[in-house]
Amino acid sequence: MQAETRILHCKARQKMNSVAYGFRILIAFTIASSLFFNAAHAEDTKKGKAKGKESKKKWTALFNGKTLDGWKKTKFGGEGDVLIKDGQLILESGVDLTGVTWTKKDKLPLTNYEVYIEAKRVDGSDFFCGLTFPVKKKPCSLIVGGWGGGVCGLSSIDGGDASENETTTYKSFKKGQWYKIRLRVTDKRIEAWIDGKQIVDQDIVKRKIDIRIEVELSKPFGLATWQTTAAIRKLQVRKLTKDELAALDKADKKKREDE
Repeated sequence: MQAETRILHCKARQKMNSVAYGFRILIAFTIASSLFFNAAHAEDTKKGKAKGKESKKKWTALFNGKTLDGWKKTKFGGEGDVLIKDGQLILESGVDLTGVTWTKKDKLPLTNYEVYIEAKRVDGSDFFCGLTFPVKKKPCSLIVGGWGGGVCGLSSIDGGDASENETTTYKSFKKGQWYKIRLRVTDKRIEAWIDGKQIVDQDIVKRKIDIRIEVELSKPFGLATWQTTAAIRKLQVRKLTKDELAALDKADKKKREDE
């Protein structure tokens, strides 16, 4: 009888231990699930905030992929054809320069803005993106792939063009390959990137900003190529936000302190 009682007690303890073990597993699973979903929620919130910030960047398309609305062919003399093909703006090689000039001046910011372009060299061996843009009341040009095909920089700083000032850089460009070009203009600095890599970071305080006389007709905003055929499939502009300007001003002060 005592032996049977001990067996029953043993089975009861085993059952209780089994229930307790299962309960511990359930608690552990509940905690793990809670941590996972909290982490997922935090990540979604982070992405949502990032998306929200991105949505505040209101880009305005300057090329609609269908017509030259807002543009006119620049009469440089000896220019090649300008046409729309497959949603792209084609600037065909000319004797020297071929380009287009923006005509809706009232829709163009003069400072504190960014320009984004996707361009490629179709044929030729010189610059396929000569972007002339305003810096307040002064014009300047960003040259991509000039002087034989690889020079990038600003024309002009204190009278020196993109081949002979502190913005001069060199990059190899492949024919037929699209490049993402971004330009930023503020009251104190001009910056530029190609495929996310910064190529220009120029302080313009107390500096003389100008253009070469050859692209005078590109003012106030225009695109040009030199003895080269280029294609443009995206061209847009946006004004910088107050938060961005505040952050840029803070970064600019730090750069000046470090110099």
